[in-house]
Amino acid sequence: MSDTSQGPDWWLASDGKWYPPQSAAHVPAPALSPVQVSPAQRVGLSVGRRTATDYEFSYWTALGWTVLSFGIYGIYVFYQLFRRMREHNQRRLELLEAANLWAWEEAHRQGVEAQLLGRFETVAGHLEPMRYMTGQVRDPVAWTIFYVIGSWVATLVGFVLLDGDLVDHGRAETDAEAELTEIYRQLGRPLGATPVEVETDHRNGWRVAVTFLTFGLYLFWWYYDMMGEPNRHFRRDWQWEDALLTALGDGS
Repeated sequence: MSDTSQGPDWWLASDGKWYPPQSAAHVPAPALSPVQVSPAQRVGLSVGRRTATDYEFSYWTALGWTVLSFGIYGIYVFYQLFRRMREHNQRRLELLEAANLWAWEEAHRQGVEAQLLGRFETVAGHLEPMRYMTGQVRDPVAWTIFYVIGSWVATLVGFVLLDGDLVDHGRAETDAEAELTEIYRQLGRPLGATPVEVETDHRNGWRVAVTFLTFGLYLFWWYYDMMGEPNRHFRRDWQWEDALLTALGDGS
């Protein structure tokens, strides 16, 4: 169990507040950010960016334009599949970190940071996989070039990676949301929403095999999943984000 006393390892930040050892919970670091934007404002800014980052596909529209353009539009589709997942993960990491920081500052104001320190540590641990994902090589331009050079190989490898990313991202953010939901409840700011079930792993080896056995026809269904599943994921995330904004209220 974490030592929650304000011992010699605690440190005083420039805002006049005491924070626990950074090695215990990666919560304090944003408090020293040179950007003068409050955590609640950061949450609002992150939510405001979702129309730009969380691109929603219409499968039949994308398929129609791909056929009409003799496959040219398919290059844009492949680019967007990678771009939206990378930028969605970056935006969600920023939002959850800001929500975590707001809760930490509120817990300090209420004098209950010691009781909640374990939960903040848990949130920090759940956010680590998302931080790792932001550093992975998923550059949409590079993958689009790969797609142009070797369409079939790039499509199969790209789909396997994107599917795994969605599952890993969904699990990490859902676990973080669960802890934050409980923290906000204990702070008197109930979200009125609970994290939703995340996507399950697909049998991608089976999918690759079926793609070859059907001479590529299965890719039509796989494309449908690669567009639709993130679409549903985004909408579920938006529900939690809206609940968070309501809970924050004038918390800026």
